[in-house]
Amino acid sequence: MAAAGGPEVSRATARPPDHPTAAAAAAAAPADPHPGDTGQEKPAENTESATGAAPMGECTTEYRGLLDGGDAGASSPSSLRKVSIFPLIFLIFYEVSGGPFGIEDSVGAAGPLLAIAGFLVLPVIWSIPEALVTAELGTMFPENGGYVVWVASALGPYWGFQQGWMKWLSGVIDNALYPVLFLDYLKSGVPALGGGAPRAFAVVGLTAGLTLLNYRGLTVVGWVAICLGIFSLLPFFVIGLIALPKLRPARWLVVDLHNVDWNLYLNTLFWNLNYWDSISTLSGEVKNPGKTLPKALFYAVIFVVVGYLYPLLAGTGAVPLDRGQWTDGYFADIAKLLGGAWLMWWVQAAAALSNMGMFVAEMSSDSYQLLGMAERGMLPSFFAARSRYGTPLAGILFSASGVLLLSTMSFQEIVAAENFLYCFGMLLEFVAFVVHRVRRPDAARPYRVPLGTAGCVAMLVPPTALIAVVLALSTLKVAVVSLGAVAVGLVLQPALRFVEKKRWLRFSVNPDLPEIDVVRPSAAPDQPLVP
Repeated sequence: MAAAGGPEVSRATARPPDHPTAAAAAAAAPADPHPGDTGQEKPAENTESATGAAPMGECTTEYRGLLDGGDAGASSPSSLRKVSIFPLIFLIFYEVSGGPFGIEDSVGAAGPLLAIAGFLVLPVIWSIPEALVTAELGTMFPENGGYVVWVASALGPYWGFQQGWMKWLSGVIDNALYPVLFLDYLKSGVPALGGGAPRAFAVVGLTAGLTLLNYRGLTVVGWVAICLGIFSLLPFFVIGLIALPKLRPARWLVVDLHNVDWNLYLNTLFWNLNYWDSISTLSGEVKNPGKTLPKALFYAVIFVVVGYLYPLLAGTGAVPLDRGQWTDGYFADIAKLLGGAWLMWWVQAAAALSNMGMFVAEMSSDSYQLLGMAERGMLPSFFAARSRYGTPLAGILFSASGVLLLSTMSFQEIVAAENFLYCFGMLLEFVAFVVHRVRRPDAARPYRVPLGTAGCVAMLVPPTALIAVVLALSTLKVAVVSLGAVAVGLVLQPALRFVEKKRWLRFSVNPDLPEIDVVRPSAAPDQPLVP
């Protein structure tokens, strides 16, 4: 694969510039008649060529072309509008949080003290390390593959594909939560939405409408996220003001360690404080990602943590505790107790709009991830095709279909399943982060975590321990289903390579993307890490 504007080596393993074979091949290669055509499809090669061609976008040259300001993220046409920092903050906010909707189960599972402590401690253990890893690797590889490219560059395309499969499936499962939360908040006012045909039609209609919004473009999604975010958080600001004279700080200290549902507690905390890396799959659509992405992540971490603690302190401190009532949707009841029916309806409307924001942000991340994988040759070329608005049409349709298939699951089942898959993906990201620090310490990084390699490893120990705990507490049903999904990915990648070899579908790499370095074992530098 050539750098932007150069000849394309379709499905090839590029060699360093000083390699004699590569030099000869470059001299003999014809010029690409359409060097700027990012959606151009090239037929797949059946076998390796004399220049070392290999399937699935394997390449060994260092990632080059990282200009100051992140212009290397050339996976989208230059005519498309890029996302600036303010919409990006709200996109991250909706990727991770969307507001306090869904945190109620943490109180029901463990009581006020542990819930409050969890939202103070877990950001330090998990959110900040994940955001730092995302900032460094997201600016090192500013393109629409995000964490897939990080892992593929460090461990090879096979494991890059596994990362993409697990994280995409986790994201689709996560997105299936939002119609569920949306209807759970509305069913107290509209009981017909509690089940049956009305609920099913509501899920389909909501999914279709929000999918159309994603189709219209990422800048539209970003500015819609700003409007939805402001409206969704305003009622909780009002709740906090009304709750002030009724606060009883002693209620925050209530705890019963003998009556804690640790599985539900940790899954709820984890679900509400992860997915910081999801924004990386949109890096190619961000204006000046080398500077914008780290700043947006910094502000978003503060935004998310405050957005959880403020209503949690107000709700638990101003209302007598009944842990059985603290389930998803209970903030609407708290609003009614504190301010009346008008405030309850406002919270329900805010919840509905917040879930819309989370849905469109997550679908954007999932669909652009598929586009980025296709541009790296990991998926068929039709995933790289863009609509008239520059959006990944095939990725949007595939992600929407997955949401509809999974939306019949319960809130707790969805959270547990997506957390399980997400944990495996995060382990691969952590390994890739350390490998890049060890093998490529001098590679260009517009943002670098201000720690040495040993410090970075130490930073990742607590989140890795948390992953182990979350996996250990998973139910047998969730573990079996999730491991089955992982097994599908292990088989799917070789199957796609077979399809590519038979030319049943077209696979191609985007010639405008800079090349990435696949770190290989030192004992056999020319041997692919995986077959």
